[in-house]
Amino acid sequence: MADSPLRILINGWFWGQSTTGSGQYLHRLVEHLAQMETSTRFTLLTPKGRDRGSGTGDWDTESPIPSPQSPISNLQSPIPSLPRQLAKLYWEQIAVPAAARRLGADVLFVPYWAAPFWQPIPTVVTVHDLIPLLLPVYRGGTLNRLYTGLVSRTARRAAAVITVSQAGARDVTTHLSIPSTRVFPVHHGPNVAESASQERSTSYAIRTKYALPARYFLYLGGFDARKNVEGILAAYRRYLDKGGDPAVKLVLAGKLPGRDTDFFPDPRRMAAALNLDEQIHYAGWVDEADKPALYAGATAYLFPSQYEGFGMMLLEAMAAGCPVITSR
Repeated sequence: MADSPLRILINGWFWGQSTTGSGQYLHRLVEHLAQMETSTRFTLLTPKGRDRGSGTGDWDTESPIPSPQSPISNLQSPIPSLPRQLAKLYWEQIAVPAAARRLGADVLFVPYWAAPFWQPIPTVVTVHDLIPLLLPVYRGGTLNRLYTGLVSRTARRAAAVITVSQAGARDVTTHLSIPSTRVFPVHHGPNVAESASQERSTSYAIRTKYALPARYFLYLGGFDARKNVEGILAAYRRYLDKGGDPAVKLVLAGKLPGRDTDFFPDPRRMAAALNLDEQIHYAGWVDEADKPALYAGATAYLFPSQYEGFGMMLLEAMAAGCPVITSR
């Protein structure tokens, strides 16, 4: 008698939220799993009956699965009407492990740092980074710190922990005290289509859409403190002061902070203080499909971040043929 296939349940809380890092990770992972020829069967468990915020979270409109022969199926599970953070906690700690036991799954996979405390079956969790544990400014208030303490404890109970870099694996073994024999670095691939253009110039349409200068250094990413945009501005000021070509502008792409705070310092204030207003172009939010062209047209991509679990944008820039200037 043939062995029954392995059954893996995937926590799909971030399904439909492809503007978040965890959402992109889940979507890309599901896309590739769906293309595999395997006897393993995957069930993506997604929340039902609430506004997910970014994206609809609806399987019919969001699914990348190409055919009924896919090894992945979707199951929706209701959650109570609660404030978002409480709903998320209920989902992670009660709904997901209960579904794993009810469905008779062999393995539970949680693709972000939120393994349940109750683990009725072997559980694998991906810890992308330990930012809220390691960087004081990201620790938040009492509730955030309690949550970080909870998921730190639940990760220690997991059968295996996936990290996305060797540095992440070292952090997990050092700061969560999880034996290295249970920690497995699995690197990302570039978060762009394999057919993405690697030409050194952007198309006219993309250049017009974002009003790009003819030549530019590029920063594309968030504006929270660890991204070190202040360092980018200071370096660009120094570049100009030492005789750098002022025709090479600085493009800052991404959604700007709504207000200027220590956590989200507004680059416009810092640029004004450095007398850089005329040299900087704020491109705003960039659609995923347009990113390769922005990278390809840049003189260099600047990314002096102070901490990253992986740093996906570095891979995206290099995949587009763009030189990268980054931190260690």
